[in-house]
Amino acid sequence: MKFSESWLRQCVNPEISSKDLVSQMTMAGLEIDAVERAAPDISGVIVGEIVKVEPHPNADKL
Repeated sequence: MKFSESWLRQCVNPEISSKDLVSQMTMAGLEIDAVERAAPDISGVIVGEIVKVEPHPNADKL
């Protein structure tokens, strides 16, 4: 069965690291085959917002 760590922490929020949480769950008898990240780290992303649109003065097809 797969579940997210954030879901688990909504129900029971121990103040320990993810690594320690996995260790304690294993010691409690729960078999954990793998820990996977849901999404890769994202870097180099630039977010912008268009606040105004004007026609180009020297082009009619832009």
